[in-house]
Amino acid sequence: MTLSLILCDDHTLFRDGLAALIAREPGWRVLAQAADGAEAVRLATELKPDVAVLDVAMPGMSGIDAAELIRVGSPTTCIVAVSMYADAHYLQRMMTAGARAYVLKNEAGADLIQAIRAAVAGEIFISPALAQAGTAAVQRSADLDQALLTKREREVLRLMAQGWRTKEIAEALGISAKTVETYRARIMMKLRIDTLAGLVRFAIRAGLTPVE
Repeated sequence: MTLSLILCDDHTLFRDGLAALIAREPGWRVLAQAADGAEAVRLATELKPDVAVLDVAMPGMSGIDAAELIRVGSPTTCIVAVSMYADAHYLQRMMTAGARAYVLKNEAGADLIQAIRAAVAGEIFISPALAQAGTAAVQRSADLDQALLTKREREVLRLMAQGWRTKEIAEALGISAKTVETYRARIMMKLRIDTLAGLVRFAIRAGLTPVE
C-alpha cells in the first residue's frame, strides 16, 4: 500500500521515532514533519497527504484545532492523533475534530501502524489501553487541561470555580468586569463548555481548584 504522511509533534526525538517506524512499511513515505499545529495545517494544505499524525497537546495551536483546520484545507487527509494522556475528554474532542484514531504515545510502537491502517480504511482505532480503561477509570490529564489556557485564563477559571462573582474577580485581578466576561467567554470557547457547572467540573478535574 502506497501512503504519504506528515508528522506533527513538538518533540523532535519522538517525531524521528515515528518516522523510523513508518519507514519500515513498504510504500509509506513521510513527506514532512512539523513542530506545531499551525505548521501541520500549512503542510497538510499544501501537500495533501493521505495521513496526518498529530500530537494532541502542543505549544500554540493544539492538535485538536489543527485537525479541524486540516479537515477544511485537505478534506481527504486522515487524522491520527497521538497523545501521552489517557483522557476520555480529549479522546472525544479529538474524534469530534475529525480524528479516526487515537494512539497513546507509550503504545505507539505497538499501535501506530495498526491505527494508520484502520484510519485509511475508514475505521476507528483507539489504543486498547485507553479503550479498555473506560471513561470512569481514565487518568486525569491536568497538564493537558491547563496547557489549553493562558495563565490569566486559569486564574479567572479558578476563581469562577470557587464561586467568586464577576465583580470580585475583577477587583482581585485588577481588571474590569467586562474583561472578566471576555475571559469567561474565551475559556468556554477553548474548552467547548457552555455552562458554569461544566467549568467547575473541568477546574476540579484539571486540579485548578480542590474538590470540596
